[in-house]
Amino acid sequence: MTSHLIVLSTLPDQKTAVRIAEELLRERLAACVTVSPETRSFYWWQGEISREKEFMLIIKTTTARYDDLEIFLRERHPYEVPEIAALPILKGHAAYLDWMVRETTPD
Repeated sequence: MTSHLIVLSTLPDQKTAVRIAEELLRERLAACVTVSPETRSFYWWQGEISREKEFMLIIKTTTARYDDLEIFLRERHPYEVPEIAALPILKGHAAYLDWMVRETTPD
């Protein structure tokens, strides 16, 4: 099992996306968070196809921090059912992966 993850989550506006990204970093729940430019999401919601403008967070973290990260997002996310999807990093630059562990280790 990998110890490094990419977690994806979408937010309704840039201000909220930036706020949550910075809070994730301050809490050491992520080593890096990329906020995408505005994008379009199409999905089923309550029996209808929704078409929304959103901002994607690409969160780089570790499996050791995932549970706390998920709780954090569920508590602060404005959506009723937020997207929180973790993808394993199977391989990567060793120095970068080591940096991710260092930056997500609480003081």
